[in-house]
Amino acid sequence: MNTAVLSAAANQARGLAMDAVHACSSGHLGLPLGCAEIGAVLFGETLRFHPSAPRWLNRDRFILSAGHGSMFLYSWLHLSGYDLPLQELKNFRKLHSMTPGHPEFHETPGVEATTGPLGQGIANAVGFALSGKRAAACYNTAEHAIFDHHVFALFGDGCLQEGVAKEAIAFAGHNGLDNLVMIYDSNDVTLDAMAVMTQGEDAEAYFRSQGWDAVTIDGHDFAAIAKALAEAKAADNGRPKVIIARTLIGKGIPEVAGTAKAHGEGGAKFVDEAHKNLGLPAEYFYVSDEVRAYFAARNQKAAVELAAWQANYDAWTVANPELSRQLTEGIACAIPTDLSAHIPDFAADYKDATRSAGANVINAVAKAIPTFLTGSADLFGSTKNYIKDGGDFSAKNPAGRNIWFGIREHAMGAICNGIAYDGLFRASCATFLVFADYLRPSIRLAALAKLPVSYIFTHDSVGVGEDGPTHQPVETVSGLRVIPGLDVIRPGDAEETAGAFMAAMSRADGPTALVLTRQTIPLMNELSVDDRRIGVMRGAYIAKKETSALHTILLATGSELQNAIAAAAELGDGVRVVSMPCFERFDRQSPDYIESILPSSCTKRVAIEAGVGGLWWKYVGLQGKVIAIDRFGISAPGNVVMQELGMSKDSVVAAAQSI
Repeated sequence: MNTAVLSAAANQARGLAMDAVHACSSGHLGLPLGCAEIGAVLFGETLRFHPSAPRWLNRDRFILSAGHGSMFLYSWLHLSGYDLPLQELKNFRKLHSMTPGHPEFHETPGVEATTGPLGQGIANAVGFALSGKRAAACYNTAEHAIFDHHVFALFGDGCLQEGVAKEAIAFAGHNGLDNLVMIYDSNDVTLDAMAVMTQGEDAEAYFRSQGWDAVTIDGHDFAAIAKALAEAKAADNGRPKVIIARTLIGKGIPEVAGTAKAHGEGGAKFVDEAHKNLGLPAEYFYVSDEVRAYFAARNQKAAVELAAWQANYDAWTVANPELSRQLTEGIACAIPTDLSAHIPDFAADYKDATRSAGANVINAVAKAIPTFLTGSADLFGSTKNYIKDGGDFSAKNPAGRNIWFGIREHAMGAICNGIAYDGLFRASCATFLVFADYLRPSIRLAALAKLPVSYIFTHDSVGVGEDGPTHQPVETVSGLRVIPGLDVIRPGDAEETAGAFMAAMSRADGPTALVLTRQTIPLMNELSVDDRRIGVMRGAYIAKKETSALHTILLATGSELQNAIAAAAELGDGVRVVSMPCFERFDRQSPDYIESILPSSCTKRVAIEAGVGGLWWKYVGLQGKVIAIDRFGISAPGNVVMQELGMSKDSVVAAAQSI
């Protein structure tokens, strides 16, 4: 290890961070300055990567959980030779730059995950580690090991204080993810004050109690950092690793170093003096030829390793064509073109909850898509998303397809995001709809990062019944619908449930929420199976067509579809029923298709849904009516609650007749 050049690189990385923050008068300096030595050892010595292949399957993954310290990552990606020009560091936080305020997936080569909300990156890293363990178990053979990488994550006190981190840490320890190495930037400072104001736990003891190996080091000692990282990477002992690095926040700017003022951009005004203190020239954004040459040499060595891996991978593909096909299709999010044919039709007299129909569909999907995984927050028996014969993921069985998350909804969502970021497997997870807000921040990030995660939410309405208003979601479906980029599908029967899963699997550019009932609902048999499944994939379709001149349109979703169809039979021949399981998919259809379903000439419209009604006015117009539940529920049998709150055929008939 060339400590002299790594020291120079660390100080020049500090300079890049200071100069970038100074240039835009915005950003966070504390971590980039305090962790510069850690960055030098990670990117200069420890990590396996090559900047020309940012998605190399066997690269070591690095996730910056403390995403506010984004200039740490940008500086080291630039120095390492990634396609991140110096000008982009100068464009830090500017419009359309490759260096946004917090790291964003797809925006910058080398950025593995969209981080910023504290703690998310820790849980994402756990998802990456789970994916890596499963990849090794599924694809490595005695002759060819193509996966043996590690996952590294850097986090601070703020990340560790968040509940999502604690949930994920417990999951990682319990499941023996020993390919995971966390680095704790322990600097005794949070944004507002010294950390002693809000925390006092023994970090080593805490991690060890969760089944982790833990060691504390001087975070500015190159030899100590290198030793700790090498030992963590070498220890294949069934325990994830944490390196607690004691650092000085804002190191290099004495005026703020070691204080809460170093956290943000407050130290940037001292940048010129800091340049002198660090032995940097007066010019901004300086990188020496010596440092450039060091990383160029590092990359030459990495190129040899990449080439050797590629040769091994090529031999593996020849020897294992079926595994190779499966892996390639998994990375591409490919699904069978005839996925519907893999899902058996439901009998005409089928009558059950859509969660039960979902159990049949998910197992058919799992057979057709071998890279599909699922998990539940201690509710497999209720959410019914267990893959039969899929095995349970654990330290002893990392190839298992069913993930037992425990009662950890937030970490469940963020871990699934990590699996999706890694891009080898299709992740899904499940809980009751009323608990969706426990993982809402992770859902939001999945939508922002365009991750193809599927969320299976059951017990979808006041139809839950006796558990009462605490467990009867009324606002939750609409609350999910307002997240940009999230498809929310609430199917009205078993065949629509099949279409909902097909829609989720066909989407590679964003997440999908599947909202299913606990209560039994009948199968609607007005149309063919194919028409209904394709109709769901389009977001809305004509479930019952008028048989004379159209004068009324009834719109419904989920379990209320049966009420609309029954009402149409009573209202007469000129009534159309539109099933609208997914607003978002419908809104993406062509204007001609939308007009064919909801002709603008027909303004007499009624919508019904067992939830808050505000979003329906977009479709019914000011002359229409919405039958909704704009209040909390009641503790009583589900059918009684539905009737009491107006979810009935009679309510639809009365509303239509009143227009």
